[in-house]
Amino acid sequence: MTKKIELNGNTQEIPKAVENVQQLLVHLNLEERILIVELNKNILEKDAYDKPIMDRDQIEIIHFVGGG
Repeated sequence: MTKKIELNGNTQEIPKAVENVQQLLVHLNLEERILIVELNKNILEKDAYDKPIMDRDQIEIIHFVGGG
């Protein structure tokens, strides 16, 4: 079973087992990156990544890329 979320403006299905933001980052292989995560238009502090993800939530993930 899956649930639908809006991730960076695109509808995406994720497994029901992905229950919170931290698990979503692991699912997307982003857990080691420096990120800004917004859940339903609210920026989350890293210690709030245990917030549950519900069907139809809007999530924005911005990660930084080094270069020069």
